[in-house]
Amino acid sequence: MSTKKYQLKWGILATGEIAKSFARDLTVNPETRGRKDIEHVVVAAASSSSADRAKAYLKEVNAPASAKPYGSYKELVADSNIDIIYVATPHSHHFQNAMLALEAGKNVLCEKAFTANAAQAELLIKKAKEKNVFLMEAVWTRYMPISIYARDLIKSGKIGTVERVSSDLSFASAPEDNFDDKHRLVNPDLAGGALLDLGIYSLTWVFQTLYTVQDKPQPPTVLSSIRKYKLGCDQQTSMLLTFPRKEGDAHGIATTSLRVGMDPAKNGEAGPCIRIQGTKGEIQVFPPTFNPRKSKLILDDGTVEEKDWTHPGPGPGSGFYNGFAGDFGPEGQGMGMFWEADECADALREGRKEGQYESLHESLVIMQTMDEVRKQGNFRLPEKVESTEYPLDL
Repeated sequence: MSTKKYQLKWGILATGEIAKSFARDLTVNPETRGRKDIEHVVVAAASSSSADRAKAYLKEVNAPASAKPYGSYKELVADSNIDIIYVATPHSHHFQNAMLALEAGKNVLCEKAFTANAAQAELLIKKAKEKNVFLMEAVWTRYMPISIYARDLIKSGKIGTVERVSSDLSFASAPEDNFDDKHRLVNPDLAGGALLDLGIYSLTWVFQTLYTVQDKPQPPTVLSSIRKYKLGCDQQTSMLLTFPRKEGDAHGIATTSLRVGMDPAKNGEAGPCIRIQGTKGEIQVFPPTFNPRKSKLILDDGTVEEKDWTHPGPGPGSGFYNGFAGDFGPEGQGMGMFWEADECADALREGRKEGQYESLHESLVIMQTMDEVRKQGNFRLPEKVESTEYPLDL
């Protein structure tokens, strides 16, 4: 007896590199990761510049021939065939683009960092509740099996009480040598800087191991230091977060930089990028922070357990490749973005309005944390990017 699959119909808002990676992963059959009950289909995409660009994007990501290309985001969110909108624009535009979709009554998966600031995030959450639709920040790392494994180990007590977590995501990419002034990583008009683009991943590991796992988590206090780039955004940021708990405060150390690399030789020789340290042992997670494929559990009784976390996919000989900005993984392996897409399908089928591994409230707390970091470093984005006015032409 066959069970009808739950089909989630996606509309892709923007056609840049992250949107390509996400859509390619949507084409991977969920059965390759043990999911026989759901399926994903890209039914439309929109480019703000032209329908032709959207059409080229749909062809590049191997979307169905029936998928519709749109030359404006307004046309996309008006498409009644779309169940959920994936917002893949730069951080600077998340608030405006996600609000457009929410106003149209659409469910939304919005790329991280959620918005430019907490005030914008708060308004998106309020609008989603008003419209009674699903809203989730696309922190894909949280939905990967390696993250679930780490959180489950912590909750089991196997490594004792977690007292300290250090997490880094840094790339040795001196901005003056690698990016022109309009590049999204350094352009203030696109909410550039290491913090919002890379530091969000460092914070993800600190939060999901010191905040998410608590029964009644409290926001951390923040002490931070920022080194600015000539354009005003941050090129290196270090954060010390103190999480209050009944067992005593826990410390989270989150760092990010465009000056030094977490894995300089890109061969794993630099060691773990994340250390989750408990009273009975620790969990080590190896680079890259956003998409780790290896972990090591080390206990005080001498136990050492190493695990590899290869993403499933159509397999060798399939001709399928995925990655980001041309940096593709092995043939036949997904990038790992489908895990968060599966969560969206599960939530909509069950009637949930937010993700189970990062609540909207936690997304807001993280935005508030980054606001405080920027405040301490006197790092403010252009007024139009920080604005809560809607609609606003950026």
